[in-house]
Amino acid sequence: MRAIWKGHIQFSLVTIPIRIYNAIDTGQSISFNLLTREGNNPVSYEKKDKVTGKPLKTEDIVKGYQYEPGQYVIIEQDDLNKVKLKSEKVIEIEGFVKSQEVHHTLFETPYFIGPDSDIAAKTYGLLCQTLKDSGKVGVGKVVLRDRETPVLLSPHEGGIMMYRLRYPNEIRSMGEVPQLLEAKADKDQLKLAKTLVDSMTTTFAKIEMKDRYFDALKAIIDAKIAGKEVVMMTEEVPEVVDIMTALKASIDAAKKKPMEKAKGTVVKKEKEAAKKTLRRKAS
Repeated sequence: MRAIWKGHIQFSLVTIPIRIYNAIDTGQSISFNLLTREGNNPVSYEKKDKVTGKPLKTEDIVKGYQYEPGQYVIIEQDDLNKVKLKSEKVIEIEGFVKSQEVHHTLFETPYFIGPDSDIAAKTYGLLCQTLKDSGKVGVGKVVLRDRETPVLLSPHEGGIMMYRLRYPNEIRSMGEVPQLLEAKADKDQLKLAKTLVDSMTTTFAKIEMKDRYFDALKAIIDAKIAGKEVVMMTEEVPEVVDIMTALKASIDAAKKKPMEKAKGTVVKKEKEAAKKTLRRKAS
């Protein structure tokens, strides 16, 4: 695994030399190249003036901030250099908080943090164990790509994870979402809904977390490479039925499941039976 950043974690007078690694496997995604329909030639990305149509070189382009429609102020690199805050090689921890205090909407990109040397590994291990035992996470800031970014450090599987965070003021209010219902839930419906949730309660590890779109797209690509016919699969659109009918049918289906999760045709038959029950009760 190749490090993408090298620097230090710093809190109070403690400094730990560390390296940061990508936690996301970019190999688990499929990207495409743009080609011409006729000839399948690669398409180049050409920068052009949108008004004159004139092709531009990199040195012909500047950064502009639009403060009014059609009105821009030009920002040069020298201007950006003036707002550099601190060293770009230090993750400065400003405090330690309970993990529950940081709402999940603030989490953005995950990274692995590792010690930079055998000597650093001891202090690194001490911080990791302290975070684990205390149930706390470190919150601080680091300068990435000329911008100060809030980060969170959390213990994970014998090491430390770093999450890039969003600023709280970047998150919109749920109250802005239209058509949110303020009416209280019907007691009978609520009771059935809770029963259904209880019957479906499991552990996260038992839920299949697999990118089915990736597998399906990869199968199409492999079939095209092999010159085979691509078979399209159509997904059945679920029917919208009365909530009480749906809840009761869902609970009945959940009760029929064995204690251990069934696989293969058993699961398929149960789903088909539940669908038939919904259709009968809805008609």
